[in-house]
Amino acid sequence: MKPFLKNVQFFLNRKYTLFFLTIFLFWIKTYLAYLTQFNLGIQDNMQRFLLFFNPLSSALLFFGIAVIFKGRLQHVLLIVIDFVLSFWLYANIVYYRFFSDFITFSTILGSEGNAGDLGGSILALMHFSDLLFFTDTIILLTLVLFKQIKPVRERWNSRTILTVFVSAIMIFIVNLSLAETDRPELLSRMFDRTYIVKYLGAYNFAIYDTIQNARSNAQRAMADSSDIDDIVNYTKSNDAPANPKYAGIGKGMNVMYVSLESLQNFIINYKMPDGTVVTPFLNALAKGDDNTIYFNNFFHQTGSGKTSDAEFMMENSLFPLSQGPVFQMKGTNTYEAAPAIMNHLGYETAAFHGNVKTFWNRDQMYKSLGYERFFDAKYYDMNAQNTKNYGMKDKPFLKESIPYIKGLKQPFYSKFILLSNHFPFGMDQEDTTFKPGNFGDSVVNNYFQSANYMDQAVEQFFTDLKKAGLFDHTIIIMYGDHYGLSENHDAAMAKVIGKTITPFENAQLQRVPLFIHIPKVKGYMNQTYGGDVDVRPTLMNLLGINTKDYIQFGTDLLSKRHQQIVPFRDGDVITNKYTILGGTVYSNVTGAKLDASLGKPYETIAKKKLAYSDKIIEGDLLRFYKPKGFVPPAIAKINYNSDQKIVPDWNYGVGNVKHIKNSK
Repeated sequence: MKPFLKNVQFFLNRKYTLFFLTIFLFWIKTYLAYLTQFNLGIQDNMQRFLLFFNPLSSALLFFGIAVIFKGRLQHVLLIVIDFVLSFWLYANIVYYRFFSDFITFSTILGSEGNAGDLGGSILALMHFSDLLFFTDTIILLTLVLFKQIKPVRERWNSRTILTVFVSAIMIFIVNLSLAETDRPELLSRMFDRTYIVKYLGAYNFAIYDTIQNARSNAQRAMADSSDIDDIVNYTKSNDAPANPKYAGIGKGMNVMYVSLESLQNFIINYKMPDGTVVTPFLNALAKGDDNTIYFNNFFHQTGSGKTSDAEFMMENSLFPLSQGPVFQMKGTNTYEAAPAIMNHLGYETAAFHGNVKTFWNRDQMYKSLGYERFFDAKYYDMNAQNTKNYGMKDKPFLKESIPYIKGLKQPFYSKFILLSNHFPFGMDQEDTTFKPGNFGDSVVNNYFQSANYMDQAVEQFFTDLKKAGLFDHTIIIMYGDHYGLSENHDAAMAKVIGKTITPFENAQLQRVPLFIHIPKVKGYMNQTYGGDVDVRPTLMNLLGINTKDYIQFGTDLLSKRHQQIVPFRDGDVITNKYTILGGTVYSNVTGAKLDASLGKPYETIAKKKLAYSDKIIEGDLLRFYKPKGFVPPAIAKINYNSDQKIVPDWNYGVGNVKHIKNSK
């Protein structure tokens, strides 16, 4: 036995042993914590490997700091760093038990408000067995205190120290490259904090989040109140007055937005080769049924944020960022969004989404926008039959939302995010009898199935609203949030539309449907050109709300002075006459190339609008400007974690519901 112990002690006292033992124990502990404490949605072998692999780069980086020093100080630093990292991991575990989310820089500073919600619940969230998360620290401390490992007096040479840090960087690059193959645009779009942790790890996420906040704060710190003066003057001078025919026609009515996931306009009135109609209900609305105005030249203007960018533009009339999603990067900014405006006018505001509230940072951004209520996954029956891909299927989601809508105080302002018509568009067999297409591309083929399912869900929703007595005094705005079929599917799409997909045709495919149901207004098809940023001014004029003093880069689609100029995030522009792509001008009628000079005035307008919008968001300039009568949302008092007391009658589906108590 003694020779064995001597061999162990000899091994423990080798020059590099404590360093690599620390990394090994920390690595395994972190991996086991990922498996047992977090629900990261691991789906394939690549994700399993990355979950195991991702703690290594951060371990080498942080513990590498200790090996710069020698002797006892090196040992002390290894133990201290291990404890700090273990404490950070454990803090995330406790936080996750309550919020199903990870700690961010904003959480630490208190700007998200979540940490304070733990209050006296922290002790209840802690378990005696949690000491296991500090097992590695205890082992290291024991070995050092009982002198089983003695300090190495010799300093590591510079080449070895450099190798440690270079290895950390190279391992991270490999980690990120593999992650990007499984989830493209992982960091540029940052779908959700859970994705970053799953692919890159909790520690690398903390580094990334800190860098993002530092960048954001630097831009914000450099801004001052004078930066917004020219922007205010510009937007006021470009305001389009309401059309007298529609001005205030919806005053006092409820408002509902419905985001039609990935729905492109070519699907409206489209028939399959066998004559089957894909979206019969939406087709009827496009003809003016149910007092609906249909805009057939409406374009999405989203950037990398896709659905969230569309939400942002609809409610702020600002453009998305050129890099990264506003929801993730600027969720704590000051905004003067439609929900906040409506709150001040006595409307109750609520968002409905069949996914967890943290997805795309909605729990933070919705507070900044002024939403008083947020009905997320915990309010729905999220069983396996009701869910797919990114959350709740459309039919059960809308059906189960009705009782909550009934519980809102009228008038209300609400938003519903549909999810079923999402890439790769496959439907569960029990949800559809609609046959997929036959265009040589499974994604394109499935698109018709999921679009048909969405159409049925919306029809059901309209029927339920009528039964609930809400339909005849509610403005309903439904919009395609972004494209569904990218350029990767051009070969199949050429068969779908019967045209070769040129850059010009691709630009035309960025049309998405916009439907505005206005009670007692005669429906029709409106051929005005417009985009996402034009919707808020349109709605406000319908409600009779004067927003001339607000900063908005769109104009009322129904106004006689509406600007038919649609800027895209990449600088391209579409007008009612021209499509301008990378400086090349095409005729909207023929698709033929025209003189480039024809597009210059429109490109200049688009460039100015985009630049001004970026300046507002990057510098958080709206904190310096408050329109007359505007009351900012009381973010600190909005709490999406408290129970919103409601007693729905599921038997009727839309039945008697007690009013939701104010959670403020």
